[in-house]
Amino acid sequence: MAVVSANRLELLQIAEAVAREKVIDRSIVIDAMEEAIAKAARSRYGAETDVHAEIDPKTGALRLSRHLVVVDEVENDAREVTLDQARRYNPGALVGDVISDTLPPFDFGRVAAQSAKQVIVQKVRDAERDRQFDEYKDRIGEIVNGLVKRVEYGNVIVDLGRGEGIVRRDEMIPRETFRPGDRIRSYLFDVRREVRGPQIFLSRSHPQFMAKLFGQEVPEIYDGIVEVKAVARDPGSRAKIAVISRDGSIDPVGACVGMRGSRVQAVVGELQGEKVDIIPWSEDQATFIVNALQPAEVVKVVLDEEADRIEVVVPDDQLSLAIGRRGQNVRLASQLTGWDIDILTEAEESERRQKEFAERTAVFMAALDVDETVGQLLAAEGFRNVEEIAYVEPGELANIQGLDEESGTEIQARAQDHLARVESEFDAKRQELGVADDLREIDGVTTPMLVALGENDVKSVEDLAGCATDDLVGYTEGRGPEATKHAGYLDGFEISRAEAEAMIMAARVKAGWIEAPVEADEAETTDGEPEAV
Repeated sequence: MAVVSANRLELLQIAEAVAREKVIDRSIVIDAMEEAIAKAARSRYGAETDVHAEIDPKTGALRLSRHLVVVDEVENDAREVTLDQARRYNPGALVGDVISDTLPPFDFGRVAAQSAKQVIVQKVRDAERDRQFDEYKDRIGEIVNGLVKRVEYGNVIVDLGRGEGIVRRDEMIPRETFRPGDRIRSYLFDVRREVRGPQIFLSRSHPQFMAKLFGQEVPEIYDGIVEVKAVARDPGSRAKIAVISRDGSIDPVGACVGMRGSRVQAVVGELQGEKVDIIPWSEDQATFIVNALQPAEVVKVVLDEEADRIEVVVPDDQLSLAIGRRGQNVRLASQLTGWDIDILTEAEESERRQKEFAERTAVFMAALDVDETVGQLLAAEGFRNVEEIAYVEPGELANIQGLDEESGTEIQARAQDHLARVESEFDAKRQELGVADDLREIDGVTTPMLVALGENDVKSVEDLAGCATDDLVGYTEGRGPEATKHAGYLDGFEISRAEAEAMIMAARVKAGWIEAPVEADEAETTDGEPEAV
């Protein structure tokens, strides 16, 4: 049996103890020791010497050696050796081989020992940080339990056992306080590598914190029978959660409420009394929005999918309930559904409808040179502008009660003449502003748009190519009542951000700034094989 000296045994015992305390692999500690001893040995044998230390993981035996590269002509004695000298150690040595020359042991000095200690501490700390990052990065999206370690400027530092997390002040539920030693549950939403080690970010105000709490309290959610589709929170005050059941025999709302409200009350207790509205989710957006505005009653819903906005009409006595205190109910419903929601009373909606009807009637009377009765007939039929009348199927106008085929044809002809006249006026103004003709060739750009662009000094393809999407459609700065709307060049034209971006990209292609994207069918050669793009 091999005899292990006290020093050797101590090395292994230290490595074992450090590995156990820091919850890292023992081999990492031994590697750190080897690097530290090699660094200390360089102070004895020279900084340029390629010193290596090896510790036997079974016996603790330490071997010091220097590595020398075999070369034809030696330029650095500390790292190189000639072929003749190398063959004294290894008769089969060749140029380019590395020769290992054993070095005698030596006593560590105070400075060398301190330097070695620093290397070991740094290596172990790095290994511990890597272990923490690898462990917690896979737990993002989970609820973690811990003990409050300390509170710094409102930020709560949490001891998670094998790591340390932070709940920043803005991630806390308002008005809740923690003291050192208190138990805390929080949502792990991010882990980042930073210079001072992995930072584990926790939250108690994150919407998913409430969703995960329901997952712990409601077995149906844990089993996947009931699914949480969306969550919106005003932390510490009120929240809405949308759920759906994959089993028709199970009521998702009832499952989340529990017997006599036991399940939802457990969640409310953890959230410091935050009121929770549990809402059935629906694929039909209108139905979902009606549900999201509970407890208010909804009379009518009008969706504008292009603008991602929705108008909700409620009875006059339900307006304050639908909006909620400081707009809380409608704001949470908007976050939950992903729609911008405008709430109108029945009286407001009726007044607006009458106003729009009168405006359309006036437009039709002026543009088509018809009397008020015909203008009202066209507005009542749902026509919103003269363009719709000009390009509708001729038979549709004749089917309007009060109009015949002849009058329908005449009205459509007048509409087309009006559009031609307006187009001519805008084109003359476009030329007066000096807007280039080739801007007409950009898909989606109309003559009235050219005039609006010209008034904003966008007069060539290069000018349009240099625009940003916000320049064309505008943007909103800030949030809530203090938000400021900045108008775009094409305000008043019903174009989306995607359409504006397409115009700008087309202008950049036409200006030669970028290459045109290759369509799938254009990338094919005559023999059907795709070209390399």
